[in-house]
Amino acid sequence: MTDDFQKSGPRRVGHVKEVTSLSNPIIKDIKALTNKRDREESGTFMAEGLKLVIDALELGWEIRTLVYAKAAKGKALVEQVAAKTVAHGGLVLEVSEKVLSSVTRRDNPQMVVGIFEQRWKKLDDLRPGRDETLVALDRVRDPGNLGTIIRTADAAGATGVILVGECTDPFSLETVRATMGSVFAVPVVKCSAEEFLSWQKRSGTQVVATHLAGAVDYRTVDYSKKPVVLLMGNEQSGLPDNLAKAADRTVRIPQQGRADSLNLAVASAVMLFEARRHLLTLDDKK
Repeated sequence: MTDDFQKSGPRRVGHVKEVTSLSNPIIKDIKALTNKRDREESGTFMAEGLKLVIDALELGWEIRTLVYAKAAKGKALVEQVAAKTVAHGGLVLEVSEKVLSSVTRRDNPQMVVGIFEQRWKKLDDLRPGRDETLVALDRVRDPGNLGTIIRTADAAGATGVILVGECTDPFSLETVRATMGSVFAVPVVKCSAEEFLSWQKRSGTQVVATHLAGAVDYRTVDYSKKPVVLLMGNEQSGLPDNLAKAADRTVRIPQQGRADSLNLAVASAVMLFEARRHLLTLDDKK
């Protein structure tokens, strides 16, 4: 945990509401956040775990509600997070383990859950510099894949994730879990294919797309000349022709053995760290 939370010490927390009933209307509203429609209508989402909640608060995310188990009462970091929630106008709920399990849909839930306001960037907010990399995902369907890619993008120093077309929700409980907190650190944009193609023309970026019919080995591309957007296709069907043809380069990841394709998250990781390797080489030459 960070110094901000370690050094300030425990605090007395007021405005804590104790909840033990599954039929409590606030609990029902929180449970509804497992549905995409309810997340969209409320503009909120759920994040599990004390570390994730602390990371989100330190990165300036707006917390609506903090939920913690009775067993966590009195723990210094939990008390501090609760105090910060109250200070920001949020609600603090102390609940039974039965209620917490119901909220998270887990038999052994995390002791702390935060309800945060969603945060989206717009395409035109993205003005990448020469040493920046973004990843664009066409119609990604699997929450685990998306969460892992956001986490990997964070680890590789990418500056944003662009969701093109009908993608799975980055703020679903499954996706947020898979990001391990990186959803709070990596800007996320959603757009149509047409909007992406229009932005591509004016962004000054080099779009490198993976494709089974890719003309060159991904290792032979120079990723350091312009800001790079790594364009990755749908898990089942890959990239549609309009996106593949608009890319500046289409590349392939050579494979051996009987497998004819890679998992989307694995392929994205390969591409992200190859782009990072080129940028590190560029830094060494400066």
